[in-house]
Amino acid sequence: MDDETVQAVRRSVLRLARRLRGSRSAGALSPAKVGVLGYLSRHGASSPGEIAAADAQRPQALTKVFTELEADGLISRSPNEDDGRSVVLGLTGPGAAALEADMRERDEWLAAAFGALGETERGVLRLAAPLLERLADQPAAKENP
Repeated sequence: MDDETVQAVRRSVLRLARRLRGSRSAGALSPAKVGVLGYLSRHGASSPGEIAAADAQRPQALTKVFTELEADGLISRSPNEDDGRSVVLGLTGPGAAALEADMRERDEWLAAAFGALGETERGVLRLAAPLLERLADQPAAKENP
């Protein structure tokens, strides 16, 4: 892919992400909390390590996030049935509701923004959405030694 296209996609995706973050209410969950809830919603109960790895982080970096989400009743913590020394985190009903409310705010802004586009442009975005998901699922680039 040529550099110009790579840069254009990066710029537009980052600008859109900022706009979506800005469309959330003042008391909304932090992006890290939304990330954890979203992961659990998509993948089901998971270990802290699995959740952190999906975001290219160490589990220790998310310890406070996990603790706060559990204290708020948005996730549950239970022993891992396969390895009693570890735990599994799961999404609770209130956690799913909090995630849905957060997504709804951003979806409302995005739906209104789509109104400024023509049918063909909306169709292009409909086709691009799964491609952007595939890009987001690509492993992080390895650091150079």
